[in-house]
Amino acid sequence: MKTALITGGAARIGAQIVKTLHHHKFNIIIHFNYSQDKAQLLCDELNAIRANSVEIVSADLNNMEQLNSLVNSIQSLDLLVNNASVFYPKTVESSSMKDWDDVLNINLRAPFFLSKGLSKLLSNNDGSIINIIDIHAERPLKKHAIYNISKAGLKMLTQTLAKELAPKIRVNGVSPGSILWPQDSAEISQDDKNLMLDKIALQRQGSPQDIADTVLFLANSNYITGQVINIDGGRTLNQ
Repeated sequence: MKTALITGGAARIGAQIVKTLHHHKFNIIIHFNYSQDKAQLLCDELNAIRANSVEIVSADLNNMEQLNSLVNSIQSLDLLVNNASVFYPKTVESSSMKDWDDVLNINLRAPFFLSKGLSKLLSNNDGSIINIIDIHAERPLKKHAIYNISKAGLKMLTQTLAKELAPKIRVNGVSPGSILWPQDSAEISQDDKNLMLDKIALQRQGSPQDIADTVLFLANSNYITGQVINIDGGRTLNQ
């Protein structure tokens, strides 16, 4: 039985990745930071389907001590999904050093050091790493300067690790387009939503299942590495 660690796996896209991999017989480690109640509910739901197949682990990935503790708690691993991410609007003028650290540490530093720390376990199992990137790694989103930079870095990290960790570990990425609308401080107006939808060739949002299906495909594709797949409904066809 294969084991997968999904960071930020308690809610939204991460939770759908968890459910999909579990349905396809992976044992699951759900990482969370703030979403303990959601993580526990999801864990209980899936363990009711298949006993002792899911566990939850807490770590603030902005804290290297906690990140290293997470790494050291894992005994065996076949798949690492770096899904945890920070997203909120900040113009260049309003960005602070704290914003820089918070976004880069979660979106780029954490995937690097999780991949590094877990590489021996993954290598033992001919495993793989899948990074959840963003189409804005290539086409910057206005008022999200630090976020854009972090995701561009994550794309390069994906390609770099694919070279560095071959041939024992495959490394790929999935770049979502418009899948779920942002929440809380990142929430956008209906007019902005309509503008985004107008730029999508398929004229609709995708779903978390679209991302989860692509993660599953890459996890099972033993001759694919160093690739990033855009799941965007054709959004990147338009400038």
